[in-house]
Amino acid sequence: MHHLKHIAVLCCALIFACTVHAQARKNKPKFKVIAFYTARNDLAHISFVHEANTWFPAMAKKYNFVYDSTQNWANLNAGYLAHYNVVLFLDTRPEDPAQRAAFQTYMEHGGAWMGFHFSAFALKTSGVEQNWDWYHQTFLGSGQYGSNTWRPTSAILRVEAKHPATKNLPQTFTSAPNEWYRWQNDLRKNPDIRILLAIDSASFPVGTGPKQSEIWHSGYYPVAWANKSYKMIYVNMGHNDMDYEHKYDKTNRTLSHTFDSEMESKFILDGLMWLGRGNK
Repeated sequence: MHHLKHIAVLCCALIFACTVHAQARKNKPKFKVIAFYTARNDLAHISFVHEANTWFPAMAKKYNFVYDSTQNWANLNAGYLAHYNVVLFLDTRPEDPAQRAAFQTYMEHGGAWMGFHFSAFALKTSGVEQNWDWYHQTFLGSGQYGSNTWRPTSAILRVEAKHPATKNLPQTFTSAPNEWYRWQNDLRKNPDIRILLAIDSASFPVGTGPKQSEIWHSGYYPVAWANKSYKMIYVNMGHNDMDYEHKYDKTNRTLSHTFDSEMESKFILDGLMWLGRGNK
């Protein structure tokens, strides 16, 4: 009898241990994300960073991943990055040569990245020089900034490729308002680049001016793409519309939110989940 009780106790202990282990595995985060940002210059970029640092933690809780963020770009080093599966650049890029080298090494050894809007900006004779060829020419493929639309407006976006980030999207959908960028290089001519989203011709004209150059009436404009040689997605979205003219009050209030577009948000989330899974 005592022997049977002993076996029963062992069985209960084993079942409990297996249950705890299964629960721990279930609760273990799928992956870890670190977002770098500056949030000091453009009001619209600052607005987006604050929005992103609210939206991503909510998604992390819902979909079981870890989201951390930092303004300390000195953390862009091998030791710190080793703790994370995905790096985000919310509004800027690193300027320090050591940080740039650490990021390139991270990406060349299987790291994953998603960048937004101004993180791809570079222009000679501006405060953000085109002085990082690997990043702008090889990794992003876009080269330097060409021009932009103004004022921030919605656009109809078209899915250009089958990809884990686009799998849940209709063929076209309406974006949140954004300042759209044109680039130096034609990404269609780069065999490493896979364009995921582009502005659909039904959008034209895009922008309201006042300058005529800030209104696009025709052309081909990629707004999200991946590089086949890396685990990465660049997203041109990330510039909210702001009350620059103080039409409503003197607080420079945010007039639009990037994550208000359901389909755009689905694209960003599905892209992030793909990056986090670690498959090219």
